[in-house]
Amino acid sequence: MPTTSEKKPTPEQLLQQLETEEEHQATGRLKIFLGYASGVGKSFRMLDEGRRRHERGQDVVVAAMQPPSLSPDVKSIVSLLEVIPLKNVAGTAVMDMETILARNPKVCLVDGLAYDNPPGSKHAKRWEDVAELLAHGIAVITSVNLQHIEEKRDRVSAITGKRVTETVPISFLNKADEIVVVDAPPETCMITAPDGPAKTRMTQHQLSELREIALLLAADVVDSQLERYLARHGIEQSWGTQERILVVLSPRVNAARMLGSGARNRDRFHGELITAHFNRPEWSSDARADVEKGLDLAKEYGSEIVELDGDDMADKVLEFARQRGITQIYVGHKGRESWYEKAFGSPLDKLIRVAEGIDVRVFPHA
Repeated sequence: MPTTSEKKPTPEQLLQQLETEEEHQATGRLKIFLGYASGVGKSFRMLDEGRRRHERGQDVVVAAMQPPSLSPDVKSIVSLLEVIPLKNVAGTAVMDMETILARNPKVCLVDGLAYDNPPGSKHAKRWEDVAELLAHGIAVITSVNLQHIEEKRDRVSAITGKRVTETVPISFLNKADEIVVVDAPPETCMITAPDGPAKTRMTQHQLSELREIALLLAADVVDSQLERYLARHGIEQSWGTQERILVVLSPRVNAARMLGSGARNRDRFHGELITAHFNRPEWSSDARADVEKGLDLAKEYGSEIVELDGDDMADKVLEFARQRGITQIYVGHKGRESWYEKAFGSPLDKLIRVAEGIDVRVFPHA
């Protein structure tokens, strides 16, 4: 979280603040519903927001909906709202910008933010059409899937196996006045298989990774909102380390996933990443090699490396965490296997039980 300080602004700073505030007031407000996977219901949420505003008396129009089919719930909402039909240009459905601007509604609902416009259009991308609406003082409520965010496309593609060509840059999302991650239960999230029309469920692991990326992205957008607010009001901000993340490596843990998540959170929260490991005499050469591989990856992420020693691993991890002010501990877990652990609990159970004030995040073994 940022800390702020105030000082008397110069006349030039006051003028800049006034101009920035006037520009802010003249620009339409942008609200984005972000889906971390297809099927979470982002289009429904967008339209339902429009319906509620319409019922409160706001002038709302539907400017774009994704073809070709709409669910019964979506159709019922659309039937209550004014729709400005899409135009067909060179076989592509595009927003009718001339009609929208002439109509000058208070709020526009725009689905399919990442769509491309045909060659020769005023704007190459639909999100650029939206930027023009905002510049004319028209508020826009829109929706987009995580896979269509340009800077996240490669990471999402590596998870889903599906790569898209139509994208929206993060710089546009950062202009949003509000962003909402549509967080639906995993069982409702479906994606189209790359090799045909059949629907295929994503695994819990895949959905968890996508959800984490979406939440961190949304948090970055909120940070941008705060920075703009502070800039408009001439308030300086300074950042301090808030999160200290400890990744505990042991044989067979999913080191790549743990360290990747830890590095993203470190960067996101301007924090520290520390990787701890043990060197147990009972470990086989393969087990030691497994840990060494994880340590090599930790060095690539710029993590501090520490070696811990002690018979009680849970106690030693917690002792180190208290000494260093750790806020999050990442550990791997293979599940209870022995009768002793089933009866009395595992070292992980003990760590979670006594780690008061520290978040413990458990990653299943690879």
